[in-house]
Amino acid sequence: MESKVIINREWAMPNKNTFSIPPIRELIDRYGAGGWVDPFPFPFREDALIYLSKFPDCSVENLLYDPLYSPRQLKECYDAKGECLHDTTSAVWKRWKGAIARVVKPGGIVISFGRSTNGIGIARGFKIREILLVAHGGNHNDTICTVEQKVM
Repeated sequence: MESKVIINREWAMPNKNTFSIPPIRELIDRYGAGGWVDPFPFPFREDALIYLSKFPDCSVENLLYDPLYSPRQLKECYDAKGECLHDTTSAVWKRWKGAIARVVKPGGIVISFGRSTNGIGIARGFKIREILLVAHGGNHNDTICTVEQKVM
């Protein structure tokens, strides 16, 4: 299947509930008939690496990857829980992606959300199926949704 890029030109206000924004909700519903695993639920409850370690290899059909977008946001979430965050470098994002690649089964779908096409990547066995750009207007950053399928 060829990859496609869709630009949503409707104004959709960003909020902490990313998945309730109409074009994003439609994208999730279109790919996720079997439900979704979300290692970054709002409000933040558990370290994503600990959460993902509970899943066997190749056991997840659909996963939403909506991490905090910056080291500052990451630190604020840990601080709010009274926990110490030891790593705010880009290495933590690399570890999350590695854990996701481990748990998603071949043919499974990952939808990544961010300010860039921050998908899991071809090096981890994923191929882009679709990219949705959701413009929020004004001074708000767009949300880029990258749909990938595990091919190996």
